[in-house]
Amino acid sequence: MRQQVTRLGLLFTMACVVVALGAFGSANNLLFLILAIMLATFMVSGFISRLSLAGLELDFLLPEHISARRKLYARIVIRNTKGWMPSFSIHVTASGDSGLSFPLYFPVIPGGERVEEPVELLFARRGSYRQNSFRFSTRFPFGFTERRINVPLLREVLIYPSIDPQPGFEDLLLSLEGEIASFYRGQGHDFYRIRPYEVLESARHVDWKATAHTGDLQVREFSREKEQAVAFFLDLDVPEDQAAWFETAVDRCAFLAWNMSQRGSRVRFCTQDVDWQLPEEADVYTILKYLALVFPRPGKPLTASNDRNVFQIIFSASPDRLPEAGWELSGTNVRLLSPDAVGQRHALPTVQSEK
Repeated sequence: MRQQVTRLGLLFTMACVVVALGAFGSANNLLFLILAIMLATFMVSGFISRLSLAGLELDFLLPEHISARRKLYARIVIRNTKGWMPSFSIHVTASGDSGLSFPLYFPVIPGGERVEEPVELLFARRGSYRQNSFRFSTRFPFGFTERRINVPLLREVLIYPSIDPQPGFEDLLLSLEGEIASFYRGQGHDFYRIRPYEVLESARHVDWKATAHTGDLQVREFSREKEQAVAFFLDLDVPEDQAAWFETAVDRCAFLAWNMSQRGSRVRFCTQDVDWQLPEEADVYTILKYLALVFPRPGKPLTASNDRNVFQIIFSASPDRLPEAGWELSGTNVRLLSPDAVGQRHALPTVQSEK
């Protein structure tokens, strides 16, 4: 617990000094009595303010799933564990990365009870939040000093990477959707295109109007009935100078995985540490929880995938070493996103850290 003397407290202290000098200089008993009352008032003020801050606990009532850089509404809970002593004039503040963007004020918190207040939260980054970044303060009862105490959050709050579109994210998603649809074209129900007839194909899909127009057999092609599968490969072998790109890659991976799962695609997610097949839409939260805490692992190679029946999206800061590990990057089912391929088809724009 810390305290800071206010302007009123400074004036009161100066008054005590003046009265003390007068009392000792004149030996007047009345001045000594006034000095004693003033000192007792100052001591009682400090004692009561300490009691007001003692026994306070803080917690949040939060949604189950929270992503970074997205505003959410929650409820802050302040509990007074003192069975008989209320807490008066309590201010609650927080550091900038704790989610609470503005201070709160509670006139009184009864002893043994709790109070709730709706708040708007915004977490700026992904990760685990459990730190002594919240502070209670009070000037009760006389305002001579402001006492402050840091309080820990009662729970660990896990913040997913941002799944909201950032500059370039939506264009990347549309581009990938077109490539995935092209890779999974086949015989289904959704019309895809008209193309020339190939040997041994069924004649029931021949488009006679297009055939008469071109003079060659033309068939209708439909999107494949088979459920689309998308594999995300996040390479954790990232150099130190590409740390900013890695954070952008994590955000892009979370954004794409979330949107692909919402569109009904079967998602596979792989890094140097995990290899998950997630057939259910709700399982995408498993990926988001992992991405919330992932960090680079320099020097560890990414195992190559031999599955040619799924569309692969690869995030790698060092794509030149992938072929040596057995990766085939030239197939129609591969999309490489790296910081070095700027301006090419498989490019992910380089992110430069701000100085």
